[in-house]
Amino acid sequence: MNTSVSCVACVKGLIDPPQCGSLAGLSVADACTTLTHEIRTLQMDKRKVSTLFLDIKGGFDNLNSSTLGSMMSARGINPYLVSWTQSFLSGRSCRLLFQGWPKTFSLVSVGTPQGSSVCPLLFVIYVSRLHSEIPFGLTLSYVDDLALTVSLASYRRNIQLLQGHYTRIKAKGIHLGVGFSIPKTELIHWRTNRDRHPPSGTPIHLDVELFRPKEEIRWLGYWFTPSLSTTPHFTKRLAKAQAAFVAIKSLSPPGMGLPPFLCDRLASSLLFPILGSWGEVFTPTVHMLRKLSAFTHKTQTWCTNCFLCTATNILAIKACLPPLDWLFSYKRRLAGLRILCSPSQLNTSTARLPPSVETRSQHRHASDNRSLLRGNAGHRNPLPWRCPRTPTKNRAYLPLDAITHSLLFLLGSDGLAQLPVTC
Repeated sequence: MNTSVSCVACVKGLIDPPQCGSLAGLSVADACTTLTHEIRTLQMDKRKVSTLFLDIKGGFDNLNSSTLGSMMSARGINPYLVSWTQSFLSGRSCRLLFQGWPKTFSLVSVGTPQGSSVCPLLFVIYVSRLHSEIPFGLTLSYVDDLALTVSLASYRRNIQLLQGHYTRIKAKGIHLGVGFSIPKTELIHWRTNRDRHPPSGTPIHLDVELFRPKEEIRWLGYWFTPSLSTTPHFTKRLAKAQAAFVAIKSLSPPGMGLPPFLCDRLASSLLFPILGSWGEVFTPTVHMLRKLSAFTHKTQTWCTNCFLCTATNILAIKACLPPLDWLFSYKRRLAGLRILCSPSQLNTSTARLPPSVETRSQHRHASDNRSLLRGNAGHRNPLPWRCPRTPTKNRAYLPLDAITHSLLFLLGSDGLAQLPVTC
């Protein structure tokens, strides 16, 4: 049923393209990649970019079945599917279980049941009205996490524009019976490494609350910084991996404990996923990669019970654990392959690829700001798709261009004809 509702909602326009949550073939990586791509695109046009992160407060508990049914009927959804949705969300009761409370049930008229995979999808359809087009900006969401991105000539004008968009979204939320969590509201002003001006401290005033821009924001599991540096994120991942390594290392002291093949399984299933988190989207710097590699060498020494002076290339082969630079390159190619093979009508990352990229569909999103780069002769230029990527120090590329450009060796004369379809 989840697949049927998802397909019908996408075809009938019940789901906005920048909505990335609870849909087949979409993940948090697509949301973060799209956000980073749009930020870099707008910065190439010498714009000041700001993002306001919002969190819908108690959204699943405030879903109104009659409002959702009217939304589906207005879009021409089959009456059978509308009736099934209303029946699924109505006729429920609950009770509180604690000492001294009578065991009586009470009717529940709003909210979604817990434990069903279709509930987040119905919530995504319910809050699709909160999405609106932002000129030279982006409204992006993942289930109940919303990100409003605007770009103008100054951060102060960005704040005024964000306040206006927040007022309109709040009015739509009141009509739907949902609100936004004040403690989870965050603001960030993006900047480039070439900005010589001090970081902007312009705050935003929302609902009698003052929100100042932050230096680090955690959104969908990734740590963003104003300069989009990956070092803070991978530093935190390294700290978590080191803490986990201390815990599992006590299970196998030298000469006793777990056998080597179980140590290798622990390292490959626990430590490497922690280190490689978001490696398919973001690449660590050379200095950070050395720190991560030093930790993996310790892990390989523990798995093989070899001497500390053993050559690192021998350790990697003996422990059957790949070097991190190979692992990151492999994950980025898998991510690029998934983006290329995804339908551009459903995947917001695929819809922002250059028109010259061969995909299953030539559809491109109308809100893509790539048109701002026409005639751009600066040091940041779009990556030509059919040209080999040259390691130029003074040139930066768009994130999606860099990810998909690593798959040129797969795109021969037949293009994507031999690649599978993902949805």
